[in-house]
Amino acid sequence: MPGLAAADAASPPSAAPAPRRLSSPLPRRAPPSPSPSSASRAVGKPSRKSLGPETDEAALDNPDLGPFLLKQARDAMVSGEGGGAARALEFAERAARALERRGEGAELELAMSLHVAAAIHCGLGRHADAVPVLERAVAVVTPPAPAPVAEGEGEAVPQPGEEVRKGEEWALAAFSGWMQLGDTHAMLGRMDESIACYGKGFEIQMAALGDRDPRVAETCRYLAEAHVQALQFDEAEKLCRKALEIHREHSAPASLEEASDRRLMALILDAKGDYDGALEHLVLASMTMVANGRDVEVATIDVAIGNTYLALARFDESVFSYQKALTVLKSARGDDHPSVASVFVRLADLYHRTGKLRESKSYCENALRVYAKPAPGAAPDEVGGGLMEIAAIYEALGELDDALKLLQRALKLLEDSPGQWSAVAGIEAQMGVLYYMIGRYADSRNSFESAVSKLRASGERKSAFFGVLLNQMGLACVQLFKIDEAAQLFEEARAVLEQECGASHPDTLGVYSNLAAIYDAMGRVEDAIEILEHVLKVREEKLGTANPDVEDEKRRLAELLKEAGRSRNRKQKSLDNLFGNNTQRGAKKDSSGGRRWSNFGFRS
Repeated sequence: MPGLAAADAASPPSAAPAPRRLSSPLPRRAPPSPSPSSASRAVGKPSRKSLGPETDEAALDNPDLGPFLLKQARDAMVSGEGGGAARALEFAERAARALERRGEGAELELAMSLHVAAAIHCGLGRHADAVPVLERAVAVVTPPAPAPVAEGEGEAVPQPGEEVRKGEEWALAAFSGWMQLGDTHAMLGRMDESIACYGKGFEIQMAALGDRDPRVAETCRYLAEAHVQALQFDEAEKLCRKALEIHREHSAPASLEEASDRRLMALILDAKGDYDGALEHLVLASMTMVANGRDVEVATIDVAIGNTYLALARFDESVFSYQKALTVLKSARGDDHPSVASVFVRLADLYHRTGKLRESKSYCENALRVYAKPAPGAAPDEVGGGLMEIAAIYEALGELDDALKLLQRALKLLEDSPGQWSAVAGIEAQMGVLYYMIGRYADSRNSFESAVSKLRASGERKSAFFGVLLNQMGLACVQLFKIDEAAQLFEEARAVLEQECGASHPDTLGVYSNLAAIYDAMGRVEDAIEILEHVLKVREEKLGTANPDVEDEKRRLAELLKEAGRSRNRKQKSLDNLFGNNTQRGAKKDSSGGRRWSNFGFRS
């Protein structure tokens, strides 16, 4: 879930979005629970006596009842007494009914009561129930789009009173509602809907405050982080640059806000492969934090600098950055803090890449000791992410069973956490690869199927990762002799990768080869020949005619052309001859005889 990157790198997001205050257009960093006190208390079912007297239909016509019930709801949220959240929810819902009866003039209070009710739903873990409540809240205060003017008619001129009534307060209420709705969709893993809601709120805020207001910069960064979560880095870069420009215009030189923008920009540029640009922003952000005495933040940035040096193969500088950060984090947070373990993981990855396997394994064990008994308050996503990274190192070392156990631990930590659908899908995908490598094809298919369903639900159906995942699931189906299902998966993977990577990308060509083999197995020889001719043409253009892969494709195509001239009783052996031998091109057998799928594996 996207959160606002605060200058002091605030605590990790909580479980539920809170109602946004109408007095401020600033989005929150992360959605906390409805109140500091009620979140820590057990929510019990209130008795009949605790609910107070019944409010009949006639009483709802009292104009003072709605504001009174809204105040009662807020007080119940803060105190947590007399039924806690359940009592506050009842008050908020009754306030909404009373204010709705008042009609015109009560829109802002109605929206606030609905925001409170939605926040309580989220605090109780009922995020899906909060969505229609918030949709109703934004409909109350968001003015409808103007109707098209018929030809020959003059445009409707708004009355001055209407402009005053639907002025800045209405705009801020609408902005708060859209942002809270976006937070709730994000908690449900619906990133497309979440970003769309954030965008509507952003447009309303800019219309009310102008596009150079510092509060707009905060929303730019918030929305940029949401795009990063959805792997939409171009959109994220545009928004982050806008936030940086506004903060440089309105803030003092080397401000904390500018440093936060630069850290986010570095993350975006790193994801896009611009490591030099990312390093420049990180160094400037580090200088700002040093000037403000933020030693822990400097250490966190040093870890990011070490990651960038590692990507640039500047290993000595990377080790220096990691060790510098490790010293500060141990001193400030203790040896058992997950941030210390994360540096151990980075060092383990570095030494693995440089061939120092003993040192790599030692740092992995150090990190696992911390994750086994982390410091109180450690975030599950931080521990789960570290376990995933160690599992990837163990996988590369050939210790597949240990890697699988670590992924199962990470899955147990995150599977019930709201807003972690994408992370859970990534774990299940990685588990599917490991199951495939050790020959447990049914478990592999089930893991891939679960990951695919989560990515479909979260709106990540348009990413290259989703296409590769479909291809992997198709490979598992082939091993289970589910040929029709495999063909459907390969076809969908082809459509996704053609859109995201292009028809000449190696991943797309790999899916073409798999699809050709499946078509041949299904008797669709002409379709298989057509696909292989395209693959051969592209490989000749990219690799040259003497490349072994090109020779391989020529042989496969020659076999298909020869078989196409046979009678109908041709021997059905394409799965063994074509799929088994050729779609695993580049796969190597390890010492245990297992196959390593280098072309279609996942990045850890």
